[in-house]
Amino acid sequence: MNKHAAPDIKAARIKGGVATGQRHDSAHKHVTGTAIYIDDMPEPEGLLHGCLGLSTVAHGRITRLDLSEVRKAPGVVDVLTAKDIPGENDISPTGRHDEPVLADGLCEFHGQPIFCVIATTREAARRATRLARVDYEELPFIVDVAGVNPKKGKLVTPPLTLSRGDAKAAIRNAPKRLKGRMALGGQDHFYLEGQIALAVPGEDHDVTVYSSTQHPSEVQHMVAHALGVPNHAVTVEIRRMGGGFGGKETQGNQFAALAAIAAKKHGRAVKIRPDRDDDMIATGKRHDFVIDYEVGFDEDGSIHGVDFMFAARCGFSSDLSGPVTDRALFHCDNTYFWPAVHAKSAPLYTNTVSNTAFRGFGGPQGMVGAERVIEEVAFATGKDPLEIRKLNFYGVDDRNVTPYHQTVEDNIIGRIVAELEESADYARRRRTIAAFNANSRFVKRGIALTPVKFGISFTATHFNQAGALVHVYTDGSVHLNHGGTEMGQGLYLKVAQVVAEEFQIDLDQVKITATTTGKVPNTSATAASSGSDLNGMAAQNAARQIKDRLTDFAAQTYQVPRDQVVFLPNRVRVGNQEIAFADIVKQAYMARIQLSAAGFYKTPKIHWNRDKGAGRPFYYFAYGAACSEVSIDTLTGEYVVERADILHDAGRSLNRAIDLGQVEGGYIQGMGWLTTEELWWDDKGRLRTHAPSTYKIPLASDRPKIFNVRLADWPEAAEPTVHRSKAVGEPPFPLAISVLHALSDAVASVAGHTICPRLDAPATPERVLMAVERLKAEAARG
Repeated sequence: MNKHAAPDIKAARIKGGVATGQRHDSAHKHVTGTAIYIDDMPEPEGLLHGCLGLSTVAHGRITRLDLSEVRKAPGVVDVLTAKDIPGENDISPTGRHDEPVLADGLCEFHGQPIFCVIATTREAARRATRLARVDYEELPFIVDVAGVNPKKGKLVTPPLTLSRGDAKAAIRNAPKRLKGRMALGGQDHFYLEGQIALAVPGEDHDVTVYSSTQHPSEVQHMVAHALGVPNHAVTVEIRRMGGGFGGKETQGNQFAALAAIAAKKHGRAVKIRPDRDDDMIATGKRHDFVIDYEVGFDEDGSIHGVDFMFAARCGFSSDLSGPVTDRALFHCDNTYFWPAVHAKSAPLYTNTVSNTAFRGFGGPQGMVGAERVIEEVAFATGKDPLEIRKLNFYGVDDRNVTPYHQTVEDNIIGRIVAELEESADYARRRRTIAAFNANSRFVKRGIALTPVKFGISFTATHFNQAGALVHVYTDGSVHLNHGGTEMGQGLYLKVAQVVAEEFQIDLDQVKITATTTGKVPNTSATAASSGSDLNGMAAQNAARQIKDRLTDFAAQTYQVPRDQVVFLPNRVRVGNQEIAFADIVKQAYMARIQLSAAGFYKTPKIHWNRDKGAGRPFYYFAYGAACSEVSIDTLTGEYVVERADILHDAGRSLNRAIDLGQVEGGYIQGMGWLTTEELWWDDKGRLRTHAPSTYKIPLASDRPKIFNVRLADWPEAAEPTVHRSKAVGEPPFPLAISVLHALSDAVASVAGHTICPRLDAPATPERVLMAVERLKAEAARG
């Protein structure tokens, strides 16, 4: 026991607590290749491999399925079809029972899994799938929603309507009115690590599944349903993913279920890892939308009313299309107050793979619709779009209620935009760009500053809960487990920092362990930007339970008031003496004090009535703004992002280094969605952009030449979030909308900014060139 005068509490600091810029816990492993992903795990003796056999028609009934040659192929052990599923042939995440593990007689998109080959090697399984003979009665199919009447098309899930005021009357009575349509493309997740599952059979009904998933509990439930066993028989574990972005929230269910079925059937471990082509063809993507809008406004550009229809290509089943299209509507206001608004979703059935969660979860699509309306009003009034944006920002009193009737109480967008406008030197640069364009015949420049307001919480209220498990061992080291998953975003590190801060111990004393359903049950997906909020609070709750027990023990043992027990860096002050943290823990153990706790957290205040279209679906909002400058070649449509300036609100950041990386990465990924990442289906319903050779994600060379990114250093969450931080996974993604509008601004310069370019996304060089030629032609006609 060390006895000495108590030092100033602020004189020492733990290594790696919250609000410090710690490197990602696995960064050194990522760059050296020592990070263990599922495909790096030692393979169990007798491991089998699976490969999916995919449909070759967009819509059709199977009239013959001859797998005899497949079964006779070298190395083949088994071929699974729908009839081999012992439990329920369904992996629908919303319980609508519309998504089979394997197609049973009816194929509804090109690339739908029909059978699964199980073989001794991955190559043998892949080769054998090509030997199947499948005949179809082909049926009519729908791939694109552009020509579908959203009021009459087949829906995969009930639509949502948000309404406040009389939008039709407000538009009708406004001094000015306009309407338009925008096509907004989807996006492939293009994670570095593809989908993968490894199932290891146990005794009785037990099976352990290593799945690259953002939602271990859902995989557990789906595997149990497919096997026809209780949830407790299935354990799902994941240490890390090589990227997820929403693509591993539901899409891993199929691979895990099939691996588990084969593993239990044959009593051998089974791994399924599709190649990139099959992965892209058979798994869902970001929803593409056709957005119809009508707006009424006045000569100043003040908007009186808006009416939106968001028609989405959802695919053949519901998957998460309901909540995704709901969230698009939740964000059709972005940072703007619509005095009267009517917005409706149309989650349309198509004969394509079912689209799914993707970073932003529909929110960015809603924001793009809002920003198109702002741009249209700016061109109609002859004003700078930024002026129209600021004029229509949310305010106070009667200008702070959203279309879903939630009051915006934490609005800081005015200050965010004002600071960025000044730091990015927006006004001067706009004048400089105008002068440049006047003297440049072929290369034109454009600039745009766009804001972001992103709602934080799952809109399905019951998902806003989390659990954690914390053990303190007798040497003072700490074991941490929670329901969040690590996909490169630094969640494990942030939650470990929270626990280290609570106990006031160095970060290297906290062991981060793999997420497993066997330790923390019934968890929510790591999605909706809620990973740190939910799991950080749950872990803090567990740590505080143990800390309270230690405090009570110390106060009682040393006969001091409870408030004289203070946790200092790696030690505890008890009255006028200090004891090493490990020593007080050992003493507590000897006194039979429990040193383990299960923590829990549920987000307060939120509620949502979907039937009424009203409630408080979001706990708080995260804000940001981006100013992007581009140059385009009007002869080819090619372009360069010259500069980007970003100011983003992360509250009191838990880890500024991690959060800055999330902002930078979100912007670049969003830029890819809106510029180069084009999904294209041919006239037979086949996805032709299913490999890096045809699908273009941004390269390092595509980043802005000048890239200035800052976190606002003054805000904090208005609500008592974990250390007053804010979510920073999804909110930065729509900052890239500024790139689309900068391109639009550059295109508009060829007609003197008199015509709204109505640039659809992705704004590929071809689309930019076509827009340039269209505006030139319209300007020439007068």
